[in-house]
Amino acid sequence: MTTKEETRVLIEANLNLVNHVVFQVAVHFPRHVDRQDLARAGALGLVEAAQRYDDARGVPFERFAAQRIRGAILDSVRSADWAPRSVRSMARRFDQMEQRLASELGRVPERDEVAKALGMTREEIHRLRDQTFRSVVLALESLVTDSSEEHVTLMDVLEDPKAVEPARELEGREMLAFLRDAVRLLPARQRLVIVGYFLEDKTSQELAVLLGVTESRISQMRTEALESMRRGIEAQYEPVEPQAQGRLAKRRAQYASAIGGACDWKVRLDHAPQLLPV
Repeated sequence: MTTKEETRVLIEANLNLVNHVVFQVAVHFPRHVDRQDLARAGALGLVEAAQRYDDARGVPFERFAAQRIRGAILDSVRSADWAPRSVRSMARRFDQMEQRLASELGRVPERDEVAKALGMTREEIHRLRDQTFRSVVLALESLVTDSSEEHVTLMDVLEDPKAVEPARELEGREMLAFLRDAVRLLPARQRLVIVGYFLEDKTSQELAVLLGVTESRISQMRTEALESMRRGIEAQYEPVEPQAQGRLAKRRAQYASAIGGACDWKVRLDHAPQLLPV
């Protein structure tokens, strides 16, 4: 065993050995394995080797330490690997066969071709890939680019499920603004039905009593109002082709034109509009 001072000297003199071993073993691991994690594990192996080294055995420290560093790195990777060895072994067979077929065919082989060469079914290949992918554990700080100038981490490219893309948010604001104006510009009785039924939770019976009509008439007014709103809003995105002139066609065209001219486009996009008509 070495003294504390001898241990310190051995560690400081052989720090480059860690990087050398990491370079050797890293080529056998997939890209998602963090090389810095390998180096940290290797450094711990170097410390352990320096503490346990006995020069009386006649083994050079570099050889003894390299073996311990390599072992520490492999132990670290295995401890972080969720996939059983059988899955890893089969995954390596798949990758090797895929590379072999690519060389023979001069192109990337189809999944079915690799499965046939391995004597496996398509379902078994899918299950193998699924098990392999689910076993991958990535650090959010892992780099996703090889460029030394651009440091983009996994955190930078992950999509926030709660965030809304700016374009989609603007589309939503515009649609809500058109909907607000479409409700506001309905004939008075239809507007009362739409607002009462959808925004105030009134029943058809309550609305029938309020307007002095039958429930079936309320249902008819609701259907007519929704159809008018649908056509009026669609006209803002897809100009309607000129149709045969008539009272209904003119009324629909006027209604669509009123929705489009209700406010400036900047006003629609400036803020999320209130759904209740003003």
